[in-house]
Amino acid sequence: MEDVSDPPFRYVCKHNGADLMYSEFISSEGLIRDAIKSRQKLDFFEYERPFGIQIFGGDEEAMAMSARIVDTVQPDLVDINFGCPVKKVVCKGAGAAVLKDVDTMTRLSAAVVKSTSLPVTVKTRLGWDDESKNIEEVALRLQDAGIQALTIHGRTRAQLYKGEADWTLIAKVKENPRIHIPIFGNGDIDSPEKARLYRDRYGVDGLMIGRAAIGYPWIFNEIKHYLRTGEHLPPPGIEQRIEAIRSHLLRSVEWKGPVVGILEMRRHYTNYLKGFPHIKEFRNQLVQKKTVEEIGEVLQQVQARYAGFVPERAVASFSQSQFEDCAY
Repeated sequence: MEDVSDPPFRYVCKHNGADLMYSEFISSEGLIRDAIKSRQKLDFFEYERPFGIQIFGGDEEAMAMSARIVDTVQPDLVDINFGCPVKKVVCKGAGAAVLKDVDTMTRLSAAVVKSTSLPVTVKTRLGWDDESKNIEEVALRLQDAGIQALTIHGRTRAQLYKGEADWTLIAKVKENPRIHIPIFGNGDIDSPEKARLYRDRYGVDGLMIGRAAIGYPWIFNEIKHYLRTGEHLPPPGIEQRIEAIRSHLLRSVEWKGPVVGILEMRRHYTNYLKGFPHIKEFRNQLVQKKTVEEIGEVLQQVQARYAGFVPERAVASFSQSQFEDCAY
C-alpha cells in the first residue's frame, strides 16, 4: 500500500504477527530512472523476512530492468502489482489496467520471471469490470508464464474498494485441477471469524490483509490465535495502542527524519484510536504537535483519560480520495 506499508508500519505489523510482508509498490519506470523515492522503497531490514518487493508498470523492458535492480537487494521474492485501480496508475497502462490485455500481462510477467533469480508472484483482481471477469484465464496464463503464487483481490477494477469482495471466483481458480501454484485470497478480511470462514469455505492457501491492518496491527496475531485455538485474544486496550503509536512514531522519525516522520504519522492516529469516545480533541492535538516530546505528552494524557477502556473492534476507514493516494 503506497505511503502506508513503509518500514515503520511494517515494524508494528511484524511485531504483531505478520508472516509475510511487502514493500510499498514501486514504479518500474521510477526504478530505472534512479528516482530517489523509488530507490528508498527497496530498503528493508533482515527482521522483516520473508519479505517481498512489489513492482508495477506497463512496459516490458522497464519491468525486466526493474526486476534486475530488485534482485540486487536480495528480498525473498518479487511481486507484480496487476491490481491497483487508481487513475494515476491505470492511466499509465499499469496496475489493474493490464487486466484488459491478458497477452500483455503474460508478457510482462514472463519478462520479470526471466530477469530475476527470485521467485515471482502476482497480485491482481477478478477482472476489469463485471463484464470481463477473466481471472480464471489470467491465473492459467500467469502460471504458464512462470509465476509461483497468485494473490487475488475479490473485486474488479470498476468496483475500486466498494461493495463486498466476491471470493467465489477465487475458489474456482483454486479448485481448477490445472492450477498447481498457491492461491491467496484478499479482500474484506477484517476479523478472526471471517478469516477462518473464508479460508475454510473457499479453500485458499493463505490470506492477504491490507486495509484491516491500518491502525490495527493486532489483527495478525488475533487471526493466527483463533485459527489455532478457536478462541479470541483479549482486544488491545489503550496501553497497547499507545505503545504501538509510540513504536510507529519513533520508527517513522528514525526512518524519515523528524519533520517528515512526524508529518506522515498524522494519517495513522485516527485509526489507532478509533472507537474511543470523544477522542477528537486529542486527535486534533496530535496532528498539530511538531516534536516527539510534545506528541508523547498528549499520548500520556490519552492513556490516563482512557485507562481501562477497551473499544469494540473497529476497522480502519478511509474516504475514496484517500485511497487515490494509498493504492495497492
